[in-house]
Amino acid sequence: MSSTVAKALSLLNHFTEDAPEIGLSDLARRAGVDKATVHRMLAVMADAGLVEQRGSARLYRLGAGVLRLARVRETSFPVTSVYQPALEVLTALSGETAHAALISGLALATIGVCESNRGSRVSLVAGEILPFHCTASGVVALAFVGQDLRERVLAGPLSKRTDHTVTDPGMLRERLEFARNAGFAEGDQTYEDDVYGLAVPVFDTEGLAVGTLAVATPAHRMTADLRRTIIRALIAQAEKVTFDTGGKCPPAYTRATARTLDALGGAAG
Repeated sequence: MSSTVAKALSLLNHFTEDAPEIGLSDLARRAGVDKATVHRMLAVMADAGLVEQRGSARLYRLGAGVLRLARVRETSFPVTSVYQPALEVLTALSGETAHAALISGLALATIGVCESNRGSRVSLVAGEILPFHCTASGVVALAFVGQDLRERVLAGPLSKRTDHTVTDPGMLRERLEFARNAGFAEGDQTYEDDVYGLAVPVFDTEGLAVGTLAVATPAHRMTADLRRTIIRALIAQAEKVTFDTGGKCPPAYTRATARTLDALGGAAG
């Protein structure tokens, strides 16, 4: 993909539930691209229906073309209706926020969230972009994807989000190896301070990771018992989602989760 096309499409990632409408100057600042270039890119995408402007405020928002593409995707390859019940089970069992993501280019895109009802909880929004290298979801997905994608991510850049973020490719490879051997990944304040995440992969028909299920909790609330409960529940729900979406768990993953469940003291619930 040409760098111009890649930069243009990357502008769409800045639109979220928290920022559904963005002005030209603000979008240029967020993207790190000059204002004139961003304006030209937006004009082309507006002609394609991917973005549109709202009235006199001159704010940009996602266009109807995105909605059309999303509906085509969901109708042809339904995922939301399968992932959401799994998230509700995870939150019910753990009392914490559960979220699902799909691999989208060189990152993960959050497609579903079931928030904890506790006053102190981790909050995410649908559409939020999660980096591979510094989230539990990203690490476990990267551990089970094809080699080409994995090497592109490891080649960087690997930005530092907190004092606990791993940015050294060698150390990150060690985290990936742990995830492959255990069938899950965890991140203790590697993406946000006081957020502890646990995640497992969901697989496609080829046995490669296509997405993830995860549970995030305030780090100060994580205990050995809660960790055990979450891991067992994640493994069970990820296997169900994989099956229900027509995917298959690769033998190496099945062996890894069997070892993990045995170490935790029993089968997934």
